[in-house]
Amino acid sequence: MDHTHTRGKQIPRSFDGSLTRKVRYKYLLYIPPDYSVETPVPLVLFLHGAGERGNDLDLVKKLGPPRLIEEGKIFPFIVVSPQCPANRWWDAEELNVLIGEIEHTYSVDLDRIYVTGLSMGGFGTWTLGVVYPEKFAALAPVCGWGEPFAAFRLKEMPIWAFHGAKDPVVPLSKGEEMVEAVRRAGGSPRFTVYPEAEHDSWTETYDNPALYSWLLQQTRSQR
Repeated sequence: MDHTHTRGKQIPRSFDGSLTRKVRYKYLLYIPPDYSVETPVPLVLFLHGAGERGNDLDLVKKLGPPRLIEEGKIFPFIVVSPQCPANRWWDAEELNVLIGEIEHTYSVDLDRIYVTGLSMGGFGTWTLGVVYPEKFAALAPVCGWGEPFAAFRLKEMPIWAFHGAKDPVVPLSKGEEMVEAVRRAGGSPRFTVYPEAEHDSWTETYDNPALYSWLLQQTRSQR
């Protein structure tokens, strides 16, 4: 690919990979304007919610970092935003294969790979971190939930979780369960609760530059 035509905007791509089964994702790819193969850059994987599943990448542009990129925001990292097929959930193993393809194709700073997502994507963020805790520098799940019994695997992971106190779709208690489970295991996750927010806790979260500054401060080598 000619990087000179893709810098500073996100472009539709598709990936066919092999595992023990076929791995296929459509995804949006954003490359920073100053990208150079000589300088590895951080990578952010964004996982959308259930409402954006399907076969239309324009749906993925509705929320989170893909929306901001479409509006012209410049990020200092690669952003990969896959689309989950209809009637499916995020699969950690398949996502890991996709990340591996990006690592192979672009100059990625392997010490700074981050995962964030909202609702179903928040679940995917927790799950991906539990399955591959050694791979990521930080997690930022938004209005998500997970499996508290596995949270001990995240005790050394930098985590900043977000939730709306009045969320009727994914109750606040689901986010609290994961955060408390990580804390009981010895971790120190951050947890931001928006007192008046319902399910949409993502707009305020992703509009906040502090989130991206915090992510970029986290590295695997710190652990």
